[in-house]
Amino acid sequence: MDTRTRVNTALKQAMKDKDASRLATLRLINAAIKDREIAARGAGEDTVIGDADILAIMGKMTKQRKESARAYEEGGRLDLAERELGEISIIEEFLPKQLSDDEVEAAIKEAVSETGAESIRDMGKVMGALKEKYTGQMDFGKVGGLVKSELCTAKDA
Repeated sequence: MDTRTRVNTALKQAMKDKDASRLATLRLINAAIKDREIAARGAGEDTVIGDADILAIMGKMTKQRKESARAYEEGGRLDLAERELGEISIIEEFLPKQLSDDEVEAAIKEAVSETGAESIRDMGKVMGALKEKYTGQMDFGKVGGLVKSELCTAKDA
């Protein structure tokens, strides 16, 4: 079952269960997906977005909520921070399992060897290969630095 179908099924179940917070979060996910489709339609691209795009949207939503929760905690608004963390847990139900640090390192080494990357100029190729294979399974903000250090080490070897 694709991600969109899973989200819609969960949305219907939340309606039946009268779970307002879950329903609101699932509606936010659907709205983000529809926004991306509308933007794609305006750009003349394919109007139906795939699972990889949906996972990227949800990954971005999770990251935004983590930043908001941290800001709320620093501002002493624990009630709002808890709400953001609750939304994160709902969104993460639809994301694939996050890779451990060791698995991320192995994936980077594999991508470097598959793409034949030799220098920092090949970083785009490596990142593209990782995004194609591991969308939603790793934080690409952190991975960028790891790829850079791997390419620098590979160059020195």
